[in-house]
Amino acid sequence: MTGKLIIFEGVEGCGKTSQIEHCREWLQNLGISPIVTREPGGTELGVHLRQLLLSSGGSPINDKTELLLYAADRAQHVEQQLKPHLEQGKIILCDRFTDSTIAYQGYGRKLDMNLINQLNAIATAGLTSDLTFWLDVDAEIGLGRKKSDADRIEQEKIDFHLQVQQGYTELAAKYPERISRIEASLSEEAVQQQIQKILTLKLENWGYPK
Repeated sequence: MTGKLIIFEGVEGCGKTSQIEHCREWLQNLGISPIVTREPGGTELGVHLRQLLLSSGGSPINDKTELLLYAADRAQHVEQQLKPHLEQGKIILCDRFTDSTIAYQGYGRKLDMNLINQLNAIATAGLTSDLTFWLDVDAEIGLGRKKSDADRIEQEKIDFHLQVQQGYTELAAKYPERISRIEASLSEEAVQQQIQKILTLKLENWGYPK
């Protein structure tokens, strides 16, 4: 595959959506037209799964059921969106990927990490990110940025979100060659400047724009 997969990760309210949009605009100004997508919800099937997973109403979802639904969304996303665009040489900006499952279902839900790793391996067919931006902000600050209409995950108790934050901290320490920490408590402009600085060097190494 000749394209590059760039992932944006972090706790609720870390600013991923805004930073992805700023990054898309910046890349377009450089003559690069990135693909922007997300998990869950990057495919037609994924849109329905996202609604099931994040809806705050209805019956509770079992933790293992939740894990399997995220894996199903990812498997469809990888085959229908990520791999085809990477084969075309596209740069992809993706809101969440495998690290989210480890942080949320592994650290947050306390599900078996071996099971999570197996499901991630099946769903991705071995696909990994070329670069992951971890937008690091305190979980309580992030939740404070959210609107009043919180989704099912955002409504979890603070202890859950603190465990998720710990998961990202440990992942970044374990995979420093892949995960770049971004200080996300700063202004949107300052956060984007950090991202652009790192990505400029990566683009040079990758030979972009082509």
